[in-house]
Amino acid sequence: MKYSLLAIVCAFLFSCSSGPEKDFSTINEKQITDYIKTNKLEAIKCESGLYYVIDEAGEGVQPTSASTVQVAYRGHYLDGEVFDESSERGISFPLNRVIKGWTEGITYFKEGGKGMLLVPSHLGYGPYDTRGIPGGSVLIFDIHLIEVKK
Repeated sequence: MKYSLLAIVCAFLFSCSSGPEKDFSTINEKQITDYIKTNKLEAIKCESGLYYVIDEAGEGVQPTSASTVQVAYRGHYLDGEVFDESSERGISFPLNRVIKGWTEGITYFKEGGKGMLLVPSHLGYGPYDTRGIPGGSVLIFDIHLIEVKK
C-alpha cells in the first residue's frame, strides 16, 4: 500500500511537469544565417545571438535600453508572412517593456535610422506559442527609429 501511494504521487508529479524547455538556438542560428545568405544581407551578429542590419545609420540621438522610443516597423517571419505592423507614424514605447531583441537591437540605431532586426526565439517569444506567434520562431523586423523621447 505504501509503495502504491508513492507510485501514484510520483506519477502525478511527473505528469504535471512541463518537461524540459526546447532550445531553438542552433536551429534559429542556421535559419538566420541561411536567410542572410539568401537575401545577401550585411548583418552584424551580437553576442546574444541577435543579428541586425543598418540600412541608414541616422544622425540623431542613440537610445539606451531604458529609453522610450517611437518606431515604425513591420514584423514578419522568415517566409515573409507579416504578423504585425505599425503605421508610418510608428508607435511609442519604453524599450525595457518589449522583447529582448528589441531592447537590445533598437540601441544600435540613431534617430532617423532604418534597418532590420533578426531576432532568434530566445530574444523574442521563446519556445512556446505566444499571442499567435509559433514557439521557436525567428522574427524579422524592418524598423525605422523615428524618435528617442526625452
